[in-house]
Amino acid sequence: MKILVVNAGSSSLKYQLIDMEGEKELAKGLVERIGIEGSRLKHSAGEKSTVVEEPIPDHEAAAQLMLKILQDKEYGVIRSTDEIGAVGHRVLHGGNKFTASMIVNQEVKDAIRECFPLGPLHNPANLMGIEACEKVMKGTPQVAVFDTAFHQTMPPKAYMYGVPKMYEEKLHVRRYGFHGTSHRYVSHRVCEFLGIRPEGKRIIIAHLGNGSSLSAVKDGKCQDTSMGLTPLEGLLMGTRCGSLDPAVVQFIANNPLNDDGTPMGHPISVDEVLTMMNKKSGLLGISGKSSDCRDVEQLAAEGSEDAKLAMDMLIYGIKKYIGSYAAAMGGVDIICFTAGIGENNDVLRARVMEGMEFLGAKLDPEKNRGKGEKIISADDSKVTVCVIPTNEEIMIARDTLDLVTTGKVRDN
Repeated sequence: MKILVVNAGSSSLKYQLIDMEGEKELAKGLVERIGIEGSRLKHSAGEKSTVVEEPIPDHEAAAQLMLKILQDKEYGVIRSTDEIGAVGHRVLHGGNKFTASMIVNQEVKDAIRECFPLGPLHNPANLMGIEACEKVMKGTPQVAVFDTAFHQTMPPKAYMYGVPKMYEEKLHVRRYGFHGTSHRYVSHRVCEFLGIRPEGKRIIIAHLGNGSSLSAVKDGKCQDTSMGLTPLEGLLMGTRCGSLDPAVVQFIANNPLNDDGTPMGHPISVDEVLTMMNKKSGLLGISGKSSDCRDVEQLAAEGSEDAKLAMDMLIYGIKKYIGSYAAAMGGVDIICFTAGIGENNDVLRARVMEGMEFLGAKLDPEKNRGKGEKIISADDSKVTVCVIPTNEEIMIARDTLDLVTTGKVRDN
């Protein structure tokens, strides 16, 4: 069966078509600037690639263009949309309603809509992607794969916040966690890679990219994760500030500054502060130059003290989470690095693991060099340290295949 994986953003639609016999990628692409001047589609299939520039007013038009290029005589890989057995959609927030992926029906769509306040930037766009595909692919099963689902095994002591309990009971204010599809894939893949069962294993996964999160996984189930009610909590990230004293929000709202550091002279709203903390903070806010880890590292190497501080803060934060999760699980057996930074930045991995010998974790500098799926710990390390490239699209495709063929999701 061929599965189409879709990740819809507010003005974009990313897709990948996968032949599940051998889990082979057939084609992928990105429709961007939907509803904005300069909209276009970038598509590749094997060694062939093309760019289509034309007005794309909404997500339905984007979905139609996606299907058109997939059937194109020169760049397409299917003759008819009938070859697509199902569509798997990434959905950011499932709240506390979903512990697994679901075939889309009206109840599921209503639940996604109910989570709009928890994922205001992503959930509306995710639902638009689902409804667009429903319109242009009538009768094709649609599956929602929730970014929060893997973390729903956290116990209350990990997911509850210390505010009056009625806020969790009435408004569902709690830690949800994100990047769940990635954490789930990596936690199972590392066991497969090492030839072990997840039972009895304590795994810490560091998903490090422009958005970053860590998770503590025991017996294959998530015990804790660094992101919270929203993706803003946790580590310093590309443009997100990460965890801080909540009173900072009030203080900045009452004493805001212009971009040049001069006082605005009037208070701003909480929403404006959170926009700053989501989009102008993190590596960008500290370095003052870039949200890209590669740029910030280069600036640090050239002598920028601000860039050096940004990298120090990121690495310090990762170390703290690894240490705390090892303590929470009573030790650690495996540490995994994944996602853009985790998979590709061997210097950062080395800095994170420096001084971790007290946990029984020791890096091998030679093994750590370069990229790819591999063990990077020393032969005498008590903790196995690995690099496991993530593959969220395959995880979404597997869940989609399972649900439309067997009615349930496999535990891997």
